[in-house]
Amino acid sequence: MRIDPGGTARTLLITLTGPDRPGVTATLTAALANHDLLILDVEQVVIRSRLTLGVLLGPLHERGSGAVIDVEGASVTAHAVAAELEMAVEITPGAEEHDDRRRGRLLVTVLGHPLLPAALSGLTRTISALGGNIDRIVRTASYPVTAIELSVSGADQQQLRTALAAESAALGVDVAVQRAGLRGRGTHLVVMDVDSTLIQDEVIELLARHAGCEDEVRNVTERAMRGELDFAQSLHTRVALLEGLPASVLTDVYRELRLTPGARTLVRTLKRLGFRIAVVSGGFSAVVDPLAEDLGIDHSRANVLEIVDGALTGRVIGRVIDRAAKAAALIEFAHVEGVPLDRTVAIGDGANDLDMLAVAGLGIAFNAKPVVRAQADTGITAPFLDPVLYLLGITREEIEQADAEAGTPTPAPPVR
Repeated sequence: MRIDPGGTARTLLITLTGPDRPGVTATLTAALANHDLLILDVEQVVIRSRLTLGVLLGPLHERGSGAVIDVEGASVTAHAVAAELEMAVEITPGAEEHDDRRRGRLLVTVLGHPLLPAALSGLTRTISALGGNIDRIVRTASYPVTAIELSVSGADQQQLRTALAAESAALGVDVAVQRAGLRGRGTHLVVMDVDSTLIQDEVIELLARHAGCEDEVRNVTERAMRGELDFAQSLHTRVALLEGLPASVLTDVYRELRLTPGARTLVRTLKRLGFRIAVVSGGFSAVVDPLAEDLGIDHSRANVLEIVDGALTGRVIGRVIDRAAKAAALIEFAHVEGVPLDRTVAIGDGANDLDMLAVAGLGIAFNAKPVVRAQADTGITAPFLDPVLYLLGITREEIEQADAEAGTPTPAPPVR
């Protein structure tokens, strides 16, 4: 790195490290105001009451004019501030800053349950090997999973996503790679599968239990979710076994549903932050629609069971909601809401969700079958749905703030 002669440079990085206290940034910048300097970048992080503040400075003139910084003068000021605050200071002069490296910055979100040093070491080593530079790391949550976010520049998104997906599976963590700057702009649409995603159950298996054919139906369901059977054909086969079941059983099954832990928190927080939400299910509208209404979900789409004289006929009315229909529903809901596809998120667990995950801006495999996790943009292996919020850049503090504003108590983390 070339430094101009005579104690001058094109840029100057001042880094203060020490105990956190109010007024550190104000004190440093007030002192620097006495110099002809321009702030090019500022980053600050506090970990366990210890602060690191970095301020990148340039000369207060147009770029390309040959202007330089008086390194000695600025250094004297920085050292005086550090002594006053009882902090350590590092001064790093450098060449003129270029913004090229920061273009195309990526956000890498890591979820661990728990997050171990070996996992973070492996992921950061992979980022470095692919030419990525980690510009910033922050923790966004400590419960129910530990979530950290790395701001990475200089790496190709798809190449990094593919490499980290393979690495994360081996290290036992979940990783998402997204372009920075898009997550917070405008309305987003989140579309979820229902069975084994929003809820812990498979609705058709609950119905089959009432019909006395649960084992037979479960076997067909598992083969369909693994992609071994055509979904539409398997659905017709399973629904035929329900012929003659009283329609009143649908109400009983709805009452038996068990939400996935974190489901209400996920939906409640997204709604308060202005997201639109939809559910698309290979299950049945008689159960899915009341569930969507109960949770305040904006759109729902599911198969319709034929009912004649108060009993199921063993047939489905209309188009089967298979993998193609799920993707089509996501596109339709996005159009209705005026949301571009790159601001849509799909969450699912089975082969029936693959097309929906592929068409969405971000496809999340939730405790998914291997074929689904291998093809999704990212995955969650923890048994909770609310970590999806961290993949969307929503912090634990924002969740708790949203709950506080609505008067809803946020569940406390377990005592460690």
